[in-house]
Amino acid sequence: MKRLLVVHHTVSPSTHSLQVAAVSGATDPAIEGVEVVVRPALTAAPLDVLEADAYLLGTPVNLGYLSGAMKHFFDQIYYPCLEATRGRPFAVYLHGNGDATGALRALDSITAGLQWQKAQAPLVVVGDPSPGDLAAARDLGGALAAGLTLDG
Repeated sequence: MKRLLVVHHTVSPSTHSLQVAAVSGATDPAIEGVEVVVRPALTAAPLDVLEADAYLLGTPVNLGYLSGAMKHFFDQIYYPCLEATRGRPFAVYLHGNGDATGALRALDSITAGLQWQKAQAPLVVVGDPSPGDLAAARDLGGALAAGLTLDG
């Protein structure tokens, strides 16, 4: 069975609603053969990352950058997981009240260093998530999980 690790920092109702929607998509009953493991960014550990086949990352944008919790996650897992996780797929959703360019640049830099492969375009939501934003988060989680079933 494939494993999708969802690492999130959900400190607001908006990021929480995106996380719930993304996990709902990833755990759609039509997607078989994928276990979804959900971990807060402050408690996700290298073993969680090593045991997963793909990663869904969710974070608020704070002051134009990744949340400190998501940065902490990457600091903890970077070297222990560097060699073993190369080429694994990931996707990301971000929530902010303004520009997410700095957060996206940081994610691109970190995931390029890890040599993870972007499986979906980033979902960036500014302001309160609309029903369309929540549907996009469900689709993001579902597409990443379904993609794992294609690898056999």
